Amino acid sequence: MSDAPDQRLLEALLDSWDRNNTILLNLLRALPQGGLEARAMESSPSIAELFTHMHFVRLVFVFEDTPEFARELPKEEWLAERDPGRIAQMLNDSAKAVRDAVKSRVETGQAMNLHYDHPILLLQHMLWHEGYHHGQMKLALKVAGRPMSDEEAGPV
Repeated sequence: MSDAPDQRLLEALLDSWDRNNTILLNLLRALPQGGLEARAMESSPSIAELFTHMHFVRLVFVFEDTPEFARELPKEEWLAERDPGRIAQMLNDSAKAVRDAVKSRVETGQAMNLHYDHPILLLQHMLWHEGYHHGQMKLALKVAGRPMSDEEAGPV
């Protein structure tokens, strides 16, 4: 990838991915006491389980599409992790794996191995998927009587 406009576009896309992870981390850090246990419905996953699910999904797609960037897969997808610091570490690690995988495949002109015609489509899918679950988390907080505004969740 030698064209300067293409490189600037890639950097902007990767920046949007980094910002997405920051938004999730800001929400995690701003959760009220007991917020990780909140659920939109009794049968819904908890906020903790939604965070660990996103981490798991990131790593599964990296494993299947760019195995050279794979990390060890968690044994559980919907883990009710109670340590916000551990969740933040997990999200940062899996965000880096996705970022590095997409950046490498775009710069080398390689397609993804399994799921996507172009590496940028992995980012698009992850952003949509995580935005969906971010909304579920905010709904769970509302249902639990602990609504959180975007201002409370932190700056983008």
